[in-house]
Amino acid sequence: MTAPYTVKSLTEVKDSAPDVGLDQFQQVRFAGADLDAERTGLTFLRFKPDAHPGFAHRHEQAEEVYVVVSGSGRVKLDDEVEEIGALDAVRVAPTVTRSFEAGPDGLELLAFGARHDGDGEAFFDWWPR
Repeated sequence: MTAPYTVKSLTEVKDSAPDVGLDQFQQVRFAGADLDAERTGLTFLRFKPDAHPGFAHRHEQAEEVYVVVSGSGRVKLDDEVEEIGALDAVRVAPTVTRSFEAGPDGLELLAFGARHDGDGEAFFDWWPR
């Protein structure tokens, strides 16, 4: 049985970016399992200054909310681009394709929503060069 609560530093969660070749752009820490979350997904993303990974993703079922913890940058939502900064929150409907780009000070985000394992599709060459 899962404990009634879990306390964990997000910096202690494994950085998965090196596993998929993204470590030159960012850190990605999927914290749901480390927090023993059964229905909630939580990811900590840290983008290096002026970086973006060159791909985007969308879901069929999962609505996500992203909160900028620090830094600034842009988010591309389908064909629209929005400037974002500290404490901005961005809600993204499942079928919207999304990707982030850090500004000169980098970009730190928390992403959370209901878990839908295996519900995701990636698109490459998303940001124009």
